[in-house]
Amino acid sequence: MSPVHDHGRRPRPTPVAIGRGPTAPEPGRVQVRPTDQPPEGATSPDARPRLSFAVPPARGRAPRHLADLDLTGRKDALRRAGLPAFRADQLSRHYFTRFTRTAADMTDLPAGQRDQLAAELLPDLIRKVRALRADGGRTIKHLWELHDGVRVESVLMRYRDRTTLCVSSQAGCGMACPFCATGQMGLTRNLSTGEIIEQVRRAARACREGELGGDPVRLSNVVFMGMGEPMINYKNVVAALHRLIDPAPEGFGLSARAITVSTVGLVPLIRKLAGEGMAVTLAVSLHAPDDALRDELIPINSRWKVGELLDAAHDYFRVTGRRVSIEYALIKDMNDHAWRAQRLADELNARGRGWAHVNPIPLNPTPGSIWTCSEPDVQDRFVDTLRRAGITTTVRDTRGSDIDGACGQLAAEVLNQETARRIR
Repeated sequence: MSPVHDHGRRPRPTPVAIGRGPTAPEPGRVQVRPTDQPPEGATSPDARPRLSFAVPPARGRAPRHLADLDLTGRKDALRRAGLPAFRADQLSRHYFTRFTRTAADMTDLPAGQRDQLAAELLPDLIRKVRALRADGGRTIKHLWELHDGVRVESVLMRYRDRTTLCVSSQAGCGMACPFCATGQMGLTRNLSTGEIIEQVRRAARACREGELGGDPVRLSNVVFMGMGEPMINYKNVVAALHRLIDPAPEGFGLSARAITVSTVGLVPLIRKLAGEGMAVTLAVSLHAPDDALRDELIPINSRWKVGELLDAAHDYFRVTGRRVSIEYALIKDMNDHAWRAQRLADELNARGRGWAHVNPIPLNPTPGSIWTCSEPDVQDRFVDTLRRAGITTTVRDTRGSDIDGACGQLAAEVLNQETARRIR
């Protein structure tokens, strides 16, 4: 990760006193710690999270794809291949507006050049391994295999007023959050821009062809909340944002307001993203407002503390004008105490009003595990505490809990099944 200068950071506000104090238990409540059980998806009882910023050496670059290049780069690539450069515009429009990479569909191209043009800039990057449906067909989770055999997930969700795709930016993840199945895989590699965008193209085509039930719909929203930490793959993710936002023939022409980039808290790169000139939504995976717990729950907190992270998030709002989403997975008896809701509200309000929107997320239940969802009355108390403090709060709709909906669950399950078959 390249160093990024941190200009203009304000001093951390003085924390507001909140009654019993940040470490005192609530009457009748226990305090479960992340270290009380091995991480979710761990393969040994003594497993511990291992934070890593290092990206393993590539096992072979993904084939060059149209989406890896801007329009000028696509023209240059065709010119070097001895093909007319202006065909790049036509190829791009087929890909970004008609959602096809099949040469036979491109009837406006010379029949004798179609296959060669497609071979140069539209290689096959991902292969469907499995697709699972939930919510009456309105949610589809895909497991994809890439050119080198690694696997990633994406989730397509149809709502009443929008259709959202959750994309992966890495195979695995090095952030080692103990409640996340992907975090226990470790990082295999970054995805190329083309591999990210191909997830989007396949989803857009599925929407148009009515695969989500009912009438065809338009893919309207993309969130970088699948496998991986997007900021670690910064260069390719920023290029993917351009392909999402820029109009055809450069890209899909989606609204920047409909794109969300999630991070566990790489503060320098949050500040760098603010300067890119793309007012996408920033989502901060906070999950604890106090350093004592977040150090254990989100290992990167050992590098950048809660105060530094919220300062950077507020500055992102100030620069872009886009309200920041604070993601908060509610975990039973671990981070769902009412005093933590008050602490979170105090930290947000100390930096101003109206700049953040909190999304409490009921964790997908894991029977017999400490990594399970809060009790309904506890969740309600947490949410009510935030709202009474003036914090806009929306409980995240949980989709796909019956199809291994959380990041990495499907990939891990399929791998376990394949391993079992080999053993037999």
